[in-house]
Amino acid sequence: MKIAQVTPLYEAVPPRLYGGTERVVAYLTDALVELGHEVTLFASADAETKARLAPVRDQAIRLDPALLKSDLAAHLSMLSEVLKRSHEFDIIHFHTDMIHFPFFDALPGRARASVTTVHGRLDLKDLSSVYRRWPQFPLVSISDDQRRPLPFANWAATVQHGVPASLYRFSQTTSGYLAFLGRISPEKRPDRAIAIAKATGKRLKMAAKVDAADRAYFEEKIAPLMDHPLIEFIGEISDNQKSDFLGGAEALLFPIDWPEPFGLVMIEALACGTPVIAYACGSAPEVIEDGLTGFIVSDDAEAIAAVGRLAGLDRQAIRRRFEERFSATAMAARYIDIYARLAAPNATKLNVAAG
Repeated sequence: MKIAQVTPLYEAVPPRLYGGTERVVAYLTDALVELGHEVTLFASADAETKARLAPVRDQAIRLDPALLKSDLAAHLSMLSEVLKRSHEFDIIHFHTDMIHFPFFDALPGRARASVTTVHGRLDLKDLSSVYRRWPQFPLVSISDDQRRPLPFANWAATVQHGVPASLYRFSQTTSGYLAFLGRISPEKRPDRAIAIAKATGKRLKMAAKVDAADRAYFEEKIAPLMDHPLIEFIGEISDNQKSDFLGGAEALLFPIDWPEPFGLVMIEALACGTPVIAYACGSAPEVIEDGLTGFIVSDDAEAIAAVGRLAGLDRQAIRRRFEERFSATAMAARYIDIYARLAAPNATKLNVAAG
């Protein structure tokens, strides 16, 4: 099958540091190539991929040192190139939210032979009107919970993320600390992670990115809480540092307070055999199997109690569940089934079972 993958241009594919969507696109693209498909990746020129690269910008936007740059212009140029070459592909897989809808609106055949994975939260003002305006584009959710604000949309399936099975090392033993990995932002609740560590007397290592938009929150709310011997702030880490960071942890704390669409860091931890203590928000109950791969909790008291129950979990069993549910190959196989359905000559608007 000839497949186009169209990624956002904010991060490299895969990202050099923090980044979710572009990381998933990288894993999916390589897995599709390994399964024998002909894949073209539309991305920035610094992408590293097994597919044919169609470079549409000299480098990813976030780490571009240019002071003046336009993310809208970059994405419009890319979509124009995809449109020009659309006849080359059996299916076009978009990861660009809804920005491509107007471009392909006049091509109902090509719109039908496309699929859009929605990676972000959907409870935002104005989104409802967009998905009602362009109902012909089949959508993939990354969790069932993500769909709740837009139940009427043209959902074709749910496909949970996956990462290459060989990417992260399994670790049977730990170094006795708790881990927090992600962004320092109010919805990620790093303050909860710090409170849990202090209450349990466990060391907490925090590997986190601080966006410019969250700088004031970090400096005013979080940095003062880190002035404690149990708390170590590492900062943003790269992918090749995650095996040591996550594998050495007794558990990953995922104390979110928002409708998380998926939470890639959870399965990265599982790949290392590390359980996850996650708050019951968004996708977490779909990803973490309570009592097997971690614990789902409702508040700080339950999270603190869960830390005391970590010794009862089997890290080898956690790794096995990762391989069964969240490998990149498993993710790619689910997408191939969707591609085949949508690219069929008699394909119509589909609402296939979640998978």
